[in-house]
Amino acid sequence: MNPGHRARGFTLIELMIAVAIVGILLRVALPAYWQSILKAHRTDAKTALFDLAAREQQYYSTNNAYTATTTLLGYATTPSVAVVNSGTTSYTLTVQVPDPASNNAVSFLATATPAGNQANDGDCGSYTLSSTGAQGNSGAAAGCW
Repeated sequence: MNPGHRARGFTLIELMIAVAIVGILLRVALPAYWQSILKAHRTDAKTALFDLAAREQQYYSTNNAYTATTTLLGYATTPSVAVVNSGTTSYTLTVQVPDPASNNAVSFLATATPAGNQANDGDCGSYTLSSTGAQGNSGAAAGCW
């Protein structure tokens, strides 16, 4: 080897420092990433609830009653509707009316219940939307709506 020539490449110490820096960045970035995923799924659930409420209002305008049968609202399944994100179900929508046996339901309560990985979201929990527009959630965090 030439005395004035230095070997090229990384030393073990340099490699260990790089691995440590990457590890620290991952420990900081991954929780923030997962929180943003949960937040995006919450937004999708609220949007799906508003869509369901709009379908209920349209159904009410032609039938003078609300319905708990989601297929009558144009959905493919009943009694629940899946909110799918990236191929997985993040929330399940259901709708309740006071007296489903009668054709005289004058109110409804739609609920978006967390499913799959979203069920681990302890901040906001389930979302509800009523026929009067009242919004609620079962979680402990403030400001979920």
